[in-house]
Amino acid sequence: MKRLMMVLSGFVLSAIFSGPVENARAGEKGMELLMSRCASCHNLHGPAPTTLSGLWARKGPDMFYAGNKYRKKWLISWLEHPVRIRPAGMFYADHVVPGPERDVIDTSTLKAHMALSPADARLAAEALMSLRGHDDLISKETVPPGSISKSMGALVFDKFLGCIACHRIEPDYGGLSGPELYTAGDRLRPRFMASYIRSPQAWDPKIWMPNKHVSDSRIVQLVHYLQALSKGGSHG
Repeated sequence: MKRLMMVLSGFVLSAIFSGPVENARAGEKGMELLMSRCASCHNLHGPAPTTLSGLWARKGPDMFYAGNKYRKKWLISWLEHPVRIRPAGMFYADHVVPGPERDVIDTSTLKAHMALSPADARLAAEALMSLRGHDDLISKETVPPGSISKSMGALVFDKFLGCIACHRIEPDYGGLSGPELYTAGDRLRPRFMASYIRSPQAWDPKIWMPNKHVSDSRIVQLVHYLQALSKGGSHG
């Protein structure tokens, strides 16, 4: 009996201490993966570029605040099966050419994002979720639950604020210079969306997205609209 108790105690202690150790090892492996495969295109440590030349040289979005920006489930799925979010790349002027009626994207200049194995996607996502730059900005935001009709949301987004000029709200509807937003509700955290709408330059000092000084109530409407868009259906 005494021997049995000692064996059981050993199992319990192993379970207690192996969890944190294994998590720490996974975290280390995840960061090693980011440094070896992602750091050449993504800023993992901050700060964001503070000059236009630095902004234009950016190859991929900054990731030093990924844990405050992205939803983990979406990150894992996207890293396994990456789909372009910015139709014209990080800096649209590098990837557009004159067309018969308007500028069009020269897709030959765009590079595909590498896909990760399921195991590496989970390691990378775990590591990215630990990068929580700008906690100070996130802590200032509150997005109450709610909803908005897509027609009202489109009115705010398009007519009142003009966001449609730079962002697509359907695969073939909207602007090209910014990231598409019809998946924003699935990939972005609500408080990040609110904070970025409130002051893009607080996150990205030289970004070309204007600060339109959107009111608190309008910010909440926009976040609810972006969440509604991710559920599919027509923009109107």
